[in-house]
Amino acid sequence: MQRFETTEKAVINQARRFAVAPMMDWTDRHCRYLYRLLTRHALLFTEMVTSAAVVHGRREQLLGYHPSEQPLAVQLGGSDPAELAEASRICAEFGFAEINLNVGCPSDRVQSGRFGACLMAEPDLVAACVRALRDAADVAVTVKCRIGIDDQDAEGSLDRFADLMVEAGVEALYVHARKAWLKGLSPKENRTIPPLDYPRVYRLAARLRPLPVMLNGGIETLAAAEAHLGHVAGVMLGRAAYRDPLLLADVDHLFFGESQRPVDLGGIMDRMCAYADDQLRRGVRLNQITRHMLGLANGRRGARQFRQILGVDACRHGAGPEVIERAFGVLDQSVNSSELELTA
Repeated sequence: MQRFETTEKAVINQARRFAVAPMMDWTDRHCRYLYRLLTRHALLFTEMVTSAAVVHGRREQLLGYHPSEQPLAVQLGGSDPAELAEASRICAEFGFAEINLNVGCPSDRVQSGRFGACLMAEPDLVAACVRALRDAADVAVTVKCRIGIDDQDAEGSLDRFADLMVEAGVEALYVHARKAWLKGLSPKENRTIPPLDYPRVYRLAARLRPLPVMLNGGIETLAAAEAHLGHVAGVMLGRAAYRDPLLLADVDHLFFGESQRPVDLGGIMDRMCAYADDQLRRGVRLNQITRHMLGLANGRRGARQFRQILGVDACRHGAGPEVIERAFGVLDQSVNSSELELTA
């Protein structure tokens, strides 16, 4: 695996300006390969993987990726400093550009494992975990958290949490601008019901500057993301990018100064066909790849048939790259005003 060298840390510092969030069951290696066709510069994240799985599980299956995905961060879940240290060493061997500790996920499964958002109630333990991650390997260590949990004071508690992270040597914070309610709300409800408090993240970013603070939560458009950059060092989009992956095609122009989109729909088809052909030879099923491509049809004539081909025909025995070609063949790929080649 190609290592992300220390001399390239300036690249990840820049990449944090726009990141695609880690999303369980979604941001796997096939999803990330597609995203990297659309944006060369944004920071991509793995799904969250527990430190126990990294230490004891099938590492290539959990951590493997295509070299083109860099800059790429791995997100770990865990609360045992010793185990996290071992996971950090393993992730460093795989060449990740950043190791991110999950202190924001509110699911019951995460709480029962004593990691995720529930750790915001134990900031000293989180600080010990950050130190263990940093001491174990020469890789940037960051934390993703909420502005608080349950009845915590989102001012004092968040400031104390952040101060301890800084003392422990964290290199950046990603902050979801909502509280997580661990009792009474489902993970899905925790993404929508607790009110967004962007000004609270702005205040934290100003207080911690020059430490980079990235904003996450409720950002649906690139215009909204741009507006936040007046207050924070970077933005992180999740489900909006998954639902409409083509919005990522404008990221390099708007956030990194590139003059044009990296690839058009025809180029995406060609690259994904070639990628699928390679992956099928490795035992991957076609639908494991095409399930991430359904959003490419948003707003186009032929979208329903496109999704049916990729969602149904790709599951059939023996399905190959020709299914991708057939799906793109029914999709209206005509250029419209929003897809004209961008100029500087």
